[in-house]
Amino acid sequence: MSTSTTASVSTHILDTSVGRPVEGVAVRLSARAGRDADWRELGGSATDADGRCKDLPAPPEGTTHVRLDFAVEPYFEKKQADAQQDAPANRDSGAVFFPEVAITFAVTPGEHYHVPLLLNPFGYSVYRGS
Repeated sequence: MSTSTTASVSTHILDTSVGRPVEGVAVRLSARAGRDADWRELGGSATDADGRCKDLPAPPEGTTHVRLDFAVEPYFEKKQADAQQDAPANRDSGAVFFPEVAITFAVTPGEHYHVPLLLNPFGYSVYRGS
């Protein structure tokens, strides 16, 4: 929850290659107070069955930048393993192109930032949602 002196952050992940939410991805939240400050990891969560992380820690007062780190490699490895079981003749190389995704954005006290990750095996995009 944001206050007049802090921001708040939430996210969700949608796998656009199948049109479904992504469950079980670990998400870490880090913050810094100024462009030249060191990053401070604040904690994390994992996406639920709806692909949402609703319980990320609140950035502390004075935060100017936030970074979300998504550990997507285990999700893609499981997806590849499931696909190989269903169609062994169509085996992929097995390499995950994006093992993790890091999104950095500026924040303003008192604002809520919902930052969805639209993900597929060979690309991703993000935006500020509501």
